[in-house]
Amino acid sequence: MENLWLAALGASDRERLEPHLEERPFQQGQTLYDAGEAVEVVWFPLSGVVSLMTLLADDHMVETGVIGREGLVGVTCGPLNARASSRAIAQIGGSAACCPGEVFSAALAESDAMRDALSRFTESLLAQVQQNAACNAQHRLDERLSRWLLTVHDRAGGDRFALTQADIAGMLGVRRATVSEVGSELEEKGLIRRGRGWVQVLDRPALERASCGCYAMVRSVMNDLGVPAPNGKH
Repeated sequence: MENLWLAALGASDRERLEPHLEERPFQQGQTLYDAGEAVEVVWFPLSGVVSLMTLLADDHMVETGVIGREGLVGVTCGPLNARASSRAIAQIGGSAACCPGEVFSAALAESDAMRDALSRFTESLLAQVQQNAACNAQHRLDERLSRWLLTVHDRAGGDRFALTQADIAGMLGVRRATVSEVGSELEEKGLIRRGRGWVQVLDRPALERASCGCYAMVRSVMNDLGVPAPNGKH
């Protein structure tokens, strides 16, 4: 597997980063950086899925963005070495090519093309965050769950991925029992299958029809900006 953001760079830009990249695994549930921490490492996922979590005053969290191998984690919360405004958690375990923040910052300063690629990715991520906020406020949970499963499916590297009911409830900011009930409805329709600690997508076209329009809108923005599709397909 490769990171699609890095792969899309020109040869000279990749050469600025490649000598400094170090592959690191990350486990499901691992915090890559926490809100309030200085972000000193840029993570380029090769596999797995990372969620950006917004912390609330009552110690609850809600997912506001998802990043896979189409992007990078660590420069989406503000200037390099700034303190993060969100928590980055591995939703599905995988690995990433990691680069020191100062190296990435120096490479950006030397390359207009790299700055443009970063701007296009961060703009697409902002569109995802904004669309998710609107979706969470306005759409039914079955639509939101379908949208969320599609987003994860794009990045998970397969039809079956390790997620519990509690994981999904935490990402969507709802009760576990509610997720279980709505998940049962999707399962009865033949869209997904669930087991202890895993979910499998059975009928993706039907899941897309069950989703609200938010999923398609975010994918359209990514396409318009030239951001690689998370699943490597265009």
